[in-house]
Amino acid sequence: MAGRKILMLVGDFGEDYEIMVPFQALTMVGHTVHAVCPGKKAGAAIRTAIHDFEGDQTYSEKRGHNFRLNATFDEIRPQDYDALVLPGGRAPEYLRLTPRVLEVARHFADSGKPIAAICHGLQILSAAGALKGRTCTAYAAVGPEVSAAGGNFKAIPVDQAIVDGNLVSAPAWPAHPQWLAKFLAVLGTHISHEKPAALRAAS
Repeated sequence: MAGRKILMLVGDFGEDYEIMVPFQALTMVGHTVHAVCPGKKAGAAIRTAIHDFEGDQTYSEKRGHNFRLNATFDEIRPQDYDALVLPGGRAPEYLRLTPRVLEVARHFADSGKPIAAICHGLQILSAAGALKGRTCTAYAAVGPEVSAAGGNFKAIPVDQAIVDGNLVSAPAWPAHPQWLAKFLAVLGTHISHEKPAALRAAS
């Protein structure tokens, strides 16, 4: 089966792991991922932030990597994509102020296409009015926004994920194994663990 074409919405000081890991992992298994940022073109970079849980009342924040965009936000057509990825970090709080970001999110929600949102990424779906009646999770501090938007917020362990139809959500990057595995299942991606013929012959 051919890989899916996936859109990822990112911005400066988005969470490093939540951008880099899904971009690389989804590409690794054969999907095409276009990372875009409002106001920036393909080839430009965003600056990421690393958020960690170190015993404080909230997460700590450190400078992350430069992440290079491979598509231009103003040129994308949501209808050309099969799925949407919304990383967390600080970017979603201002990305949701761009009307076209909300239009893009609504396209995927209204059409029932797969959406993977993690941490603060749910802020975009909340602002787009795309969570009414949906069961999901997010970083705990985003829970009130999800509830105010009509969503059914679930507080779950930070390394777990929730699937509600086309929507796969998780609290933060420790959930990557669960979040990405569940998203791949929703995408219809099948990964085989069958031993290759050369290894079978050698055993």
